[in-house]
Amino acid sequence: MIKRILLGLLALLLLLAVVVVVNTFRQGSRQLDVPPAAALAVDEAGAAQRLAGAIRLQTISSQADPAQNAAEFRKLHDFLAAQYPKTHAALKREIVGELSLLYTWPGSDAAAKPVLLLAHQDVVPVAPGTEKDWKAQPFAGEVKDGFVWGRGAWDNKSNLIAQLEAVELLLASGFKPKQTIYLAFGADEEVGGLRGAQQIAKLLQSRSVKLDFVIDEGLLVTEGIMPGLSKPAALIGIAEKGYLSVVMKVPATPGHSSMPPPKGTSAIAMMSAALRRLEDEQLPAGIRGVAREMFETIAPEMSGFNRFALSNLWLFGPVVQSQLEKGASTHAMLRTTTALTMVNAGNKDNVLPGMAEATVNFRMLPGDTVASMMAHVKTRAGSDRFELYALPGAAEPSPVSPTQSASYQLINRTVREVFPGTLVAPGLMIGGTDSRHFSAISDHIYRFSPVRAKQEDLSRFHGTNERISSANLVEMVRFYHRLLSQTVPQAAKP
Repeated sequence: MIKRILLGLLALLLLLAVVVVVNTFRQGSRQLDVPPAAALAVDEAGAAQRLAGAIRLQTISSQADPAQNAAEFRKLHDFLAAQYPKTHAALKREIVGELSLLYTWPGSDAAAKPVLLLAHQDVVPVAPGTEKDWKAQPFAGEVKDGFVWGRGAWDNKSNLIAQLEAVELLLASGFKPKQTIYLAFGADEEVGGLRGAQQIAKLLQSRSVKLDFVIDEGLLVTEGIMPGLSKPAALIGIAEKGYLSVVMKVPATPGHSSMPPPKGTSAIAMMSAALRRLEDEQLPAGIRGVAREMFETIAPEMSGFNRFALSNLWLFGPVVQSQLEKGASTHAMLRTTTALTMVNAGNKDNVLPGMAEATVNFRMLPGDTVASMMAHVKTRAGSDRFELYALPGAAEPSPVSPTQSASYQLINRTVREVFPGTLVAPGLMIGGTDSRHFSAISDHIYRFSPVRAKQEDLSRFHGTNERISSANLVEMVRFYHRLLSQTVPQAAKP
């Protein structure tokens, strides 16, 4: 009897192994088979110097003061006009919300839906005291060792300059687009985009514009970041997480610390308990939605156990998920995240405070909403004594843009042509971009920056020693040039 049971178990294991192997290898590559595009001649040194010139202008945006550094933004406008004369002669330029720019390149077919390329002029400040850690001063705009150094080199002046370089080259060649092409360069993306991108979107909507697709900054061409993947991988953001910061306030009777109230009833105790519940009872994680589509796309390109595991999530899902949850960035793809960011209570060591206050930040997966998160916080607070309200700037998760659309496939094909051998997969943007303001006028919004990044580069984003290689800048120009030269109306695709 025992022998028959063991033989049965062995047979089941062998059957399971066969199913796993067959299921793994029947899932063929989803990568487009396209030949590399002919290398476009680009003035690498000139493009690098123009980006360096843009970096020297300290276009740091401010949430509180819209006029802060306005002179620097206007200098940037003049700089762009001087450096890209063909663009400024052929395209209509409008200033929106005082400092943001909207360019219109009319297409030859009035019936064709226009496209929109986004970038932003503003940058984040440099953390005080870290200037000495930079290999080149953050606003010096130095070109050395094959890189353009400085704040904005990556985020996001390289995209802005690359788009203008591409348009200037297209104009020089006599190219005339079939679709109208818009370029929108907000001046306050780093503080929410309410004065820039949001106003540009409203302006286009007032003109009854419906966009074929939008492409904004976003995910990158990653190298050596995904274990088990030997080739570079370009991730195209098809959705963006929502943003919500909730302020929690709880009152209590103030008094002398020598006579504390019953356990758990002071303002600090009640707030601490509520924050602990929020930390311990987070929204569930799962390999679903955009994350699942991404892993299913890259699984056939993996090697070793990673390929077997990602091709058989029905079996290995719990193992894969537990590994993904150990990394900050991969963990963020799987759930609506909870971050305890600010706490304030008391002002003297021997006084019981009459109020405790905390702020909790959520980055919401598509499917969650501001309303559902407010309800989540209310439940975990555990008492009606808590006052809850959302800080300004809350944003719902974006709709998920389709990967079967002509516009996604155009971006996919362009990446494969300009970055030969690079894998392409959809991904989830865990940060915020200006693109979220355009969901009312386009169902096809994609977030991708043609920027190469290795693991050691990720800390440069909003950090010290921000830079981009001049060779990568050339690739960025080629990407936008190729993308714009191939745009076709959505309706023309089968």
